[in-house]
Amino acid sequence: MKPNVHLKDVIDEMDSFGDEYRSFLNIQTGEFITLSDEELGAAEEGRSLEDYPEWQRELIQKASEVLSTDDYCKLPSKFDIHEYSIMESFCYSVEDDGLRRRLLNSIQGRGAFRYFKDTIHEYGVADDWYRYRYQALREIAIHWLEGNNIAYTEETEKKSGG
Repeated sequence: MKPNVHLKDVIDEMDSFGDEYRSFLNIQTGEFITLSDEELGAAEEGRSLEDYPEWQRELIQKASEVLSTDDYCKLPSKFDIHEYSIMESFCYSVEDDGLRRRLLNSIQGRGAFRYFKDTIHEYGVADDWYRYRYQALREIAIHWLEGNNIAYTEETEKKSGG
């Protein structure tokens, strides 16, 4: 029986990788693995493991497994998430006209991500942004899980107090 995946774990995994990394979910075990483009490329091209340091060989072997079985599903990448669109949508959701314009101006041109971050902190709406962003990632994760017929739960394990 395939495990139920915790939605928060999927969101956290989607939020943790960079442009040069890909995360996969093992749909048989519910475990995540993150691999670099280099490791995936080496596995795909069948490069000799001897060309790589010891620590990377195991990851390349894992990449070969990921690429050769149907047990792994690739999580949405940064390109699938469209962070800029989420920022823009957040800007339009702000009710205060002046702040909305300021936020929209901050996402124009070079350095948009940095200017946006500076602006949300300057105007005290960073917490609002992070909640908004989390909800957007949550929707993407749910859509991905349901689209891949992966069972999930929104509950996290409760810690016993005492």
